[in-house]
Amino acid sequence: MSEPFIGQISMFAGNFAPRGWAFCNGQLLSIAQNTALFSIIGTTYGGNGTTTFALPNFGSRSPVGIGQSPGLSPINLGEQSGTENVTILSTQMPQHVHPLVGVTASVSIPTSSVAGNSKTPSNTSVLSTTNDTAAGAEVDIYGAGPSDGHLAPFNAAVNGNTAVAGGSQPLPIRNPYLGINFIIATVGIYPTRN
Repeated sequence: MSEPFIGQISMFAGNFAPRGWAFCNGQLLSIAQNTALFSIIGTTYGGNGTTTFALPNFGSRSPVGIGQSPGLSPINLGEQSGTENVTILSTQMPQHVHPLVGVTASVSIPTSSVAGNSKTPSNTSVLSTTNDTAAGAEVDIYGAGPSDGHLAPFNAAVNGNTAVAGGSQPLPIRNPYLGINFIIATVGIYPTRN
């Protein structure tokens, strides 16, 4: 391999950084010991700029070209963004419903021939006969039972919508990947500007 430019980044399949190279893992380097590399990348990737500067960090990240292509967002040198998961909220979904149609339910209501004693139903009450005859009076139509008959059974169509679906759970959006080391040349040819 020919001598690299200082600051050149390459992929390397080994589990060590070759001599004259360093892993692109965000580590801090001494400016005093790496003046040439610091003069090229500065504090773009971190560091205090007085005694240290940081190397790019490709840990769990993919590189992308800087600038802006038509219809895409601009990317700046050293910018980091992205996430492995997103949570899709109902407010992000297009408005829609899940219709519930064509369901028929058979209904049979228990009754009692014993006079009712309440105007309010309970979990155990049944429809009852009534002896209330006063005009405009509220009628006691619920009784404690037991049931000794049923209203004539009938079928009822059920229409409507289902309940809200989704639990705001994270949705993985990571692309397929292959782990490999990115390394940066710390020594080599100092690049001249075009």
